[in-house]
Amino acid sequence: MIKFLLNDNEIAVEEINPNISLLEYLREEVYLTGTKEGCASGDCGACTVVTSKLDVDNASLQYESINACIVPLGSLHGRQIITVEHLQHHEALHNCQRAMASNHGSQCGFCTPGFVMSLFSYLKNNENPAREKILEALSGNLCRCTGYKSIIAAAFSMYEDYIGDQFDASKGTTIKKLAQIKAECSSAFLSLHNQQYLIPRDIQELCKLLRKYPEARLVAGGTDLSLEITQGLKKIETLIDILNVPQMNSIYENNGHIVIGAAVSYSAAKATLVNLQPHLTELIERFGSMQIRNRGTLGGNIANASPVADMPPVLIALNANITLMKMDSERTIPLEDFYTGYKKTQLMPQEFIKDIQIPLNTKHLSLRAYKVSKRIDDDISSLCLAISIVREEGLIKEARIAYGGMAEVPKRAKICEKSMLGKAWSESTIEDAMTRISQDFSPISDFRASAGYRLSVARNLLKRYFLEENGLDNEKFRVTHYAS
Repeated sequence: MIKFLLNDNEIAVEEINPNISLLEYLREEVYLTGTKEGCASGDCGACTVVTSKLDVDNASLQYESINACIVPLGSLHGRQIITVEHLQHHEALHNCQRAMASNHGSQCGFCTPGFVMSLFSYLKNNENPAREKILEALSGNLCRCTGYKSIIAAAFSMYEDYIGDQFDASKGTTIKKLAQIKAECSSAFLSLHNQQYLIPRDIQELCKLLRKYPEARLVAGGTDLSLEITQGLKKIETLIDILNVPQMNSIYENNGHIVIGAAVSYSAAKATLVNLQPHLTELIERFGSMQIRNRGTLGGNIANASPVADMPPVLIALNANITLMKMDSERTIPLEDFYTGYKKTQLMPQEFIKDIQIPLNTKHLSLRAYKVSKRIDDDISSLCLAISIVREEGLIKEARIAYGGMAEVPKRAKICEKSMLGKAWSESTIEDAMTRISQDFSPISDFRASAGYRLSVARNLLKRYFLEENGLDNEKFRVTHYAS
């Protein structure tokens, strides 16, 4: 069985559809219908709820907003679930609810519970309001009638006279309950009608389960896999959840590398990645929404093998390796060699990505990353570029240029790179390299962008990199358009 807290009540579940989402459970099993279903794909935020989990020392709680529509119920084992129904305390509305009402932040009301929960999560994680951070927290919530001005105003006003809430008062009890669940449950699972959701405790148990169930699908954040269930209507027979595998949920330094476990979420990895390369801040903050980043993992983004995935080009530009594991054997390969074709990788049966290794000596690189998409927030890339160049005495010594969305896999522009080596760091060198992009790539046209657009933008982003590295601001950009 799995155990979790629904507000402050301990719930144990065993015989239930292992493919069930948290949203389905809330609405259809326990009749908490304040959480709405809009898109069933993690885009609209109407289903937003908040979870809390123990920190690594079991001493405090970490609050996260998530999309209930794409979160498997099984992955909530050992966590607390808070829905909009739980915010009111006795007869009093919570500060974030009262702020929404007093600032007229709701009209039709369908999206309102999701906004309220995103505001609640922001309140629990930030001592003071800041506009840019509020916008980031709300980027995964869509409103079609109220407009965002009043909702943003509510985010500021919910701090007025806020001195804590019932969750602060019961924090100690919640920590004890979650710690007890963690200590008592030696094995956790869901099963029904020959379907099962398995939760290994460590990497050895994970290897054994994969040997026993070689066709099983691994679940970490579930932000992509869940779409096969909610939109593809698939019934996956065996799911193996890796969120409780310590070896895949840690970040540490080893042998001159930062090692990030494959199950580490983007939110958890952000500080480490930005400390290594400060220019990654914008790209990471544009990776999905806050709800998606709280669940989505680096390992999942790599294993998904999408040609438009945002992080693989960055990791390739940083010369990152990945560790692949199968039972008692491990192998480490460069990430750029992992992809063998569209949606194809080097993974062998029963093998999985254990971690990602980024060289620490990349701190000296002039790395920048650019994402081009139809929307600024919460959108899939039409094109992504990560570029790092090492210069010495005015000459280009090293260049690593990796694109997403330009080929069937994330790929380096090796002809373009070669044209720059040993050349002066100058506008003419960059413009010559821009003409080589069409020798490296033959992109396709699809609903996100045309082939000509992709080639033009891919070239122009090289010029943007040059201008930014030379300290020129956006108003001085002189980007040449190249015909495809």
